[in-house]
Amino acid sequence: MLGITEIKNGKKIVWNNEPYEVVDYLHSKTGRAGAVLRTKLRNLMTGAMLDCTFQGGDKLEEANIAKAHAQYLYATGDEYEFMDNETFEQFALSEAMLGNAKGYLVEGTEVILLTWNGTPLTVELPAKVTLLVTDAPPGLKGDTASGGDKVVTVETGMQVTTPLFVKTGDRIIINTDRGTYVSRA
Repeated sequence: MLGITEIKNGKKIVWNNEPYEVVDYLHSKTGRAGAVLRTKLRNLMTGAMLDCTFQGGDKLEEANIAKAHAQYLYATGDEYEFMDNETFEQFALSEAMLGNAKGYLVEGTEVILLTWNGTPLTVELPAKVTLLVTDAPPGLKGDTASGGDKVVTVETGMQVTTPLFVKTGDRIIINTDRGTYVSRA
């Protein structure tokens, strides 16, 4: 069981018999009142967001999340197909369950599959992914009034801020935690 001081971003907990991930938290204590933890939780089964407040004496159960290696195969509508690398079993995750991860997925991407009680929940991405730039406006020489950056579109449709020298057809490395440009590949 976890006390409210052990709840941090990324922690997986069980709340109302469902697994949740802590997206954001604020711990506060005012005067004679007890400690309060305000959290924003993401349901790992449905992707729904929930604001929840816990009091100082509350105890929460940590979710027993299993991890396995998987590979992204393809998308059909709002379903994303994956294959477990050990059992070769295929399964689908909805767009809501993946959240922002869908912007980094290209066919063949290796991910870590999170499961709870045998049910696939979501995936963890590698720290960095390499994606192809499909649309980049021209960077004009001397155009540094805006900080020397421009917004490009990558093969998944996601937009990323890059330096002016990045052009269409380049392969770039993106940090998946922050969604930022790292370097050219």
